[in-house]
Amino acid sequence: MEVNWLEDFLTLSVTRNFSRAAEMRNVTQPAFSRRIQILEAWVGASLIDRSIFPITLTAAGEAFRRTAQEVLETLRYGREEVQGLVPAGGEVVTISASHTLAVSFFADWHAELQHSAGRLNARVLADNIAACAEALISGTCELMLAYSDSGIANIAGLERYPSVLLATDRLIPVTAPDASGSALHSLNSTQKLPYLCYSGNSFLGRMTRSVVERERLSDKLEYRFECSMADVLKRGAIAGVGIAWIPERVVRDELASGKLVLAGDEQHTVSLGITLYRKAEASSPQVERIWMLALDQSCSL
Repeated sequence: MEVNWLEDFLTLSVTRNFSRAAEMRNVTQPAFSRRIQILEAWVGASLIDRSIFPITLTAAGEAFRRTAQEVLETLRYGREEVQGLVPAGGEVVTISASHTLAVSFFADWHAELQHSAGRLNARVLADNIAACAEALISGTCELMLAYSDSGIANIAGLERYPSVLLATDRLIPVTAPDASGSALHSLNSTQKLPYLCYSGNSFLGRMTRSVVERERLSDKLEYRFECSMADVLKRGAIAGVGIAWIPERVVRDELASGKLVLAGDEQHTVSLGITLYRKAEASSPQVERIWMLALDQSCSL
């Protein structure tokens, strides 16, 4: 049995759609389906009811979902504890976050929380949005960070969870500078531009596509490579491979240092919201304190 099979199954249990789950796991749908079938053979029971649409979990699947989540969380926590990345004891708030927000937002937000509320021990589970939502729904984490309107409204059960807007960001087009410091690839030019893009159904991919379609840029952009990770596109842009739309928080240091420059104007950007989710039930004092600070922060936006 492989850990990947458990992660596949949990993603499918949230999306209830083989195609969407396969895309989130960055595998082809036939390969994803085979892995689910292999897992079912290993478990010795059918986990998915494929006779209806959207698919549902069988009774065995519902029971195994809890087991799979517990196994993955135990493995993650055990690895981090051995590596000394989290304390062995004491209160730790577990927060799931999309990969991009874990990199670009969490550390600064955590510093603000500690400044306002004192020491905060936190463990971050960075994953795709479906896995983050699954962690919140299953109780593996107490809080979740996600981009607003990132498709989570389509995840069954998440409507029960209160949310609050924490901050805003922008998706901006960036490129390496040329020898004079101007944009190496500019959306204001008439030339064809090499384009670094996200996978099609990802949230940032959909947001980027909305700008491309709104500003009628499709004929100007020539595909170079795609990836679901903003950091990978950022590295390509720094290397001069092409233009990429990246959350501003992800590239602020590179913009300040001149490694990257804006490749377009305000009309080529799109606003992003950063939202915090929690369970409706009362939680630990630490979580309640974070939530109250988040409400205050949202009121000041």
